[in-house]
Amino acid sequence: MKSLKKQRRIQVIVMAAVALVLATGLIGYAMRDGINFFRAPSQVIAEPPSETEVFRLGGLVEAGSLVRGQGESVRFSVTDGGESVPVVFTGVLPDLFGENQGMIGTGRYVNGVFEASEILAKHDETYMPKEVMDALKEQGVYKAPES
Repeated sequence: MKSLKKQRRIQVIVMAAVALVLATGLIGYAMRDGINFFRAPSQVIAEPPSETEVFRLGGLVEAGSLVRGQGESVRFSVTDGGESVPVVFTGVLPDLFGENQGMIGTGRYVNGVFEASEILAKHDETYMPKEVMDALKEQGVYKAPES
């Protein structure tokens, strides 16, 4: 009788472990396209990602680089103080988007140009995304907001 209980207990533990591994694998598979890694312009120039990889690019919009095309097309450069990456975006920009302002874009790096599908801008005069702030500090460009 003890052997049957022990065998049943082992079967339950094995089945629970298999179910846990399967669930973890399914979650990872489902999230594979939903995870976008952040890169600063210096990282993109040093190690260009593949053209199929979707990632987030952040930094400051370079002064004098903002050029509005026909319709909703916009070109500008993003810098972290060390390197600059040209960006192309078609769509409506956030109201607070502007030169010398922090931004994060989601998209792909194709033929030396970041093709953004989404642009986020800081939402007040003191906010800057943590990733952008860290990249700017690393380059020695970050200036703390005056209070």
